[in-house]
Amino acid sequence: VQLQASGGGLVQAGGSLRLSCAASGRTFSRYAMGWFRQAPGKQRELVAGITAGGITNYADAVKGRFTISRDNAKSTAYLQMNSLKPEDTAVYYCAAVLSSLYYGKPSNYDYWGQGTQVTVSS
Repeated sequence: VQLQASGGGLVQAGGSLRLSCAASGRTFSRYAMGWFRQAPGKQRELVAGITAGGITNYADAVKGRFTISRDNAKSTAYLQMNSLKPEDTAVYYCAAVLSSLYYGKPSNYDYWGQGTQVTVSS
């Protein structure tokens, strides 16, 4: 599967952005999806994940502010980001793995999008 992430940009603190991850292929519904981020000098970290069945998980830093979702008919996963903070600034990546389970580590995912920059100004 090929992934195309989009929707990043520059936003002021407190603002919102919605990231999209469009997937190729007809079996999107069978993939677990994840959104990761990587800030300069830091390791890539999980932001949110969603299983093929729609169960979601979030990093503590984004709980209550970010929402991950998927539209299997459009083969697209989303990350709605509200109440953005300067510390959310990073390159955001979407990832996929063919599984019904939830995975929290980058090494668990087989397919990656190209990344989209999110910059939150104070």
